[in-house]
Amino acid sequence: MGTWDDLDERLRPAVEAHTREYERVRPALDRVTTAMRDSISAIFDGTDLKPLFVTARTKTVESFRDKASRTLPSPEAGAPPVLVFPDPMRNLTDLVGVRIITTLPHEVDLAADLLKRQRNEFDCRGDREKDIGSIESGTYGYSSRHLIIRTIHNDVVRAFQQAVDPDTKAAGSYLFEVQVRTVLAHAWSEIEHDIRFKASNPKAWSPYFDRQFTGTAAMLETVESAFAELHERYETVTGFWDEEGEGSAPLTPNRIRDIWQTLLPHVDRKSDDNWGWAAELLAAHGLRTTLELVSLLQADTITTVRKALDHRYSPGPDRLLDDMLLWHYGERHIDLTAEPRDAEGTPRRDSLQRRYRQMEIYRAQHPGT
Repeated sequence: MGTWDDLDERLRPAVEAHTREYERVRPALDRVTTAMRDSISAIFDGTDLKPLFVTARTKTVESFRDKASRTLPSPEAGAPPVLVFPDPMRNLTDLVGVRIITTLPHEVDLAADLLKRQRNEFDCRGDREKDIGSIESGTYGYSSRHLIIRTIHNDVVRAFQQAVDPDTKAAGSYLFEVQVRTVLAHAWSEIEHDIRFKASNPKAWSPYFDRQFTGTAAMLETVESAFAELHERYETVTGFWDEEGEGSAPLTPNRIRDIWQTLLPHVDRKSDDNWGWAAELLAAHGLRTTLELVSLLQADTITTVRKALDHRYSPGPDRLLDDMLLWHYGERHIDLTAEPRDAEGTPRRDSLQRRYRQMEIYRAQHPGT
């Protein structure tokens, strides 16, 4: 595969002619680029998906010439190589390129799917994942969704087609490329492209660059996974506060466990946590919905309770929940969940009374808590 600088002299006249023609019509194509960017940006208006930005570019004349200069060996011995794109104005689908940059990985698929549903305006003629090959080979690279889109009866495209050939019956159909990727993948690919693919002097290349790019790609994937997990947890937590939805879900033992592990995963460290008992404690106070539990489990209150009791050992979820209820309800919690006052043995009542006194002493020492 060759470029303009080392293109066979016998092929140069054809590439020069195509390049001159491209330079002539590029202003009209630039208007197509602007129209495609604006149309695609408008797709997201009124939707929950808000890309960070949508950009577009028209291939430069120099880049067009270099790509039009790509060759393959001729199948005939002694014959000149053949051009990969013998009619580049029609063969190349990336003369107009649009990029949709999202925040999180799952938004890449959402954006691509939303674009493909605009069937009155666009027709998707190709859709591939840029990183599939690297995943299957066990290597790393940036993730990007690449779509080939065809316009349908577009007036701006018609004007461009008439600029190319005034005698043509312009249909308004034109192929262009849309890339969809996350902002982290975008930054990585831009830096890699500048260093790896735009290096003018191959002698300045070091194999360590490849190693560093592979390492940064691996870190990128880890960071994106962490952000995706954070977003998923955020969506789950906000759902807990929905009075008409998740917030109204009843508190079964398994539900209490799931809520706790979502809100306070660092506290879930005991192998014998009794979630059934936790459900009984909550039910004793009439707390029976998800929203009522998450309202109780406020991080600042948990921190205060920990300080007040000065736990010798880090308590498990069921014990900490018991302490939270004691902090909020005091003597009422003791009467509802401990043995009767006149019982023969009152180990739980005694324990709760001792802990409650500690809480009252702490409150007296720290007014406003």
